Amino acid sequence: MTADPPRLHWTEATGPHSARWRSEAGWPPPRRVRVADDTINADTAYRLACEGEALLWRGDYHQARQLLQAMARRIDRRANRAAPGPAPTPAQAFHLHRKAQGERARILGMLLIPLGADHHVPLRRAPAGTQDACEEAWGAAGEPSVASLRELLGLISAHEWRRKGVPVPALGGEHIHPHYGVFSPVRGEYVDLVAQAPLPVALKGRSLAFDIGTGTGVLAAVLARRGVQRVIATDCDARALACARENLERLGCAGAVQAIDADLYPEGHAPLMVCNPPWLPAKPSSPVERAVYDPDSRMLRSFLAGLVAHLAPGGEGWLIVSDLAEHLGLRTRAELEGWIAAGGLRVAGRLDTRPRHGKAFDRDDPLHAARSRELTSLWRLVAA
Repeated sequence: MTADPPRLHWTEATGPHSARWRSEAGWPPPRRVRVADDTINADTAYRLACEGEALLWRGDYHQARQLLQAMARRIDRRANRAAPGPAPTPAQAFHLHRKAQGERARILGMLLIPLGADHHVPLRRAPAGTQDACEEAWGAAGEPSVASLRELLGLISAHEWRRKGVPVPALGGEHIHPHYGVFSPVRGEYVDLVAQAPLPVALKGRSLAFDIGTGTGVLAAVLARRGVQRVIATDCDARALACARENLERLGCAGAVQAIDADLYPEGHAPLMVCNPPWLPAKPSSPVERAVYDPDSRMLRSFLAGLVAHLAPGGEGWLIVSDLAEHLGLRTRAELEGWIAAGGLRVAGRLDTRPRHGKAFDRDDPLHAARSRELTSLWRLVAA
């Protein structure tokens, strides 16, 4: 039996009201809500949000966006006041950064926007296309709802990414169109590794590969373009499977790739298995973060533990993973190598590449010291 969706309750001049509450992060609806409009100033809005009082916006939409930016500047000013004392260790810096990110999201998430029964925003100067962005993420509405402006802007941004797509050099510059909540292949270095690694000789006998945790389907498409005749791509997230199927159809790979719902491995054996698990052992705070953060490295360890049981004779498992967790002190190289050995595996080779994304070169990033040393690697694993 499906539980009723949570509801937000508040009072206006016309009396008590309620509407469906939407939060991708899974936050409960705020208990204290006041109606606000263009007359509120940023200092007051920031103070109320810090104190846990949400602001349901009834003014101009663009004014709400400006207010959100002003609140963000106040958060940043406070964060930039360095606390006295010794410099934190890399692990401490990471946890402080995640804590600050969470607090920032909580405060900015207190500015709320009403949505109509068709997902339209009933505010002055509200943008066109909001309905399409919301329907892509949430499906048909059917009733009025309320969401944070911060989250709504994320939906609109994701809608634009999906519409325009992300060019992938390994696919000859063709585009992958990520859906909301599905990790975008903007960090193309890991895709390039899969495009460059030597294919196992065992594929000549049986041209089959498994893409574990396919996401947008980009790695499955690369394998198909490299000549693998059949690829089974798995994921347990409905959004990811819909995204992968759409991309594979668009790229002309749907005949070679089958995207199926599976927690990790499909049934059977294959000469090649590819997995790009979340790289950092930490708790995700939103659906899209599940591609980056994985508590206790569960997916990584599960992939390594089950690989031998699904490898065909002479086959290889390709593990694509960054060593950022090692530089942050969240996981050691010895732990990773221990999990590989415990899975009955040995390393047949490794390809390394440096990241090209902006954060690797941003000295103002609180994790710059670790990011500047990061390597992304494709580990070629075989049965020991």
